[in-house]
Amino acid sequence: MNETFDVSITKRFYVYILYSLKDFGFYIGFTTDLKNRLTLHSKGKVTATKFRRPLKLIHYEYFVNKQDAKSREEFLKSGYGRKQLKEFLKNTIETLSL
Repeated sequence: MNETFDVSITKRFYVYILYSLKDFGFYIGFTTDLKNRLTLHSKGKVTATKFRRPLKLIHYEYFVNKQDAKSREEFLKSGYGRKQLKEFLKNTIETLSL
């Protein structure tokens, strides 16, 4: 089977989850530049996480459509979304909480 992938996509959208090693809580965010955004978090330049450091990236998802990414971020921030997060990242959280 000969499959080809379109690598010409210029915009990338990320939904990411950070875990605070200080308060053991999640931070869910959206960005188009994951590497830069993580640098800002680690340097304390993001108000929402400034006092929650150190932080660990525990999950991210990549999208080619901005609205899909924003919808996913909103879902993960909802009560049901957070419940799902805790379930599918259960082993990761247990390891980090020790």
